[in-house]
Amino acid sequence: MSRSASPTLLESANYMMERLPGFRVEIIGGLLTVTPLPDSAHARVLTDVMIPLLDAEPYGVEYDVLQRVGLWLPGGSEDYAVPDLAIVECDIDDHLIENNCYDPACFRLVLEVTSTNYQQDLRNKVAAYAEAQIPVYVIVNRKHGRIHVLTEPNPAERTYDTHRVHAPGEQITLPESIGAEVKLDVEALLQAAAPKKP
Repeated sequence: MSRSASPTLLESANYMMERLPGFRVEIIGGLLTVTPLPDSAHARVLTDVMIPLLDAEPYGVEYDVLQRVGLWLPGGSEDYAVPDLAIVECDIDDHLIENNCYDPACFRLVLEVTSTNYQQDLRNKVAAYAEAQIPVYVIVNRKHGRIHVLTEPNPAERTYDTHRVHAPGEQITLPESIGAEVKLDVEALLQAAAPKKP
């Protein structure tokens, strides 16, 4: 009796996605991770970030703002991430690589809102996004009440050379590399990200 071949990580990830609708399944650093459905505050802060991005020129001409689009990662043969929010080139559809994931060269910015597995966003994804040379990585850190803006990816070191942490009361001007002038109010975003008490 012969044994069938073990499924690849990508096959396992797709199997899990079929059985866990709404969950986010990713492969980062050769490890398969599953994130449960986000709460309403998580979705609310994404909407609040999207509004100024959609209002800025040249949205729709030079860049698009997308939620949960697949980003193919160079770190492993099957690695990919699904950032909460991304600013991408308008021609992203021409750069599909595999498994509904797109070439990292199309991404100008990725943003993550931390959930229960916040260490994933603060460590593993920093390394993965830096290696993929994503120019700007923004983390809305709900656990510690801060917003991180990482720029100048250093793929060889798998980190970002510039990492600014912003506290409530500050305004963030996103880097010009995203293609628009956009400011974010740290306190307003963190308030939006806080779960509402019943």
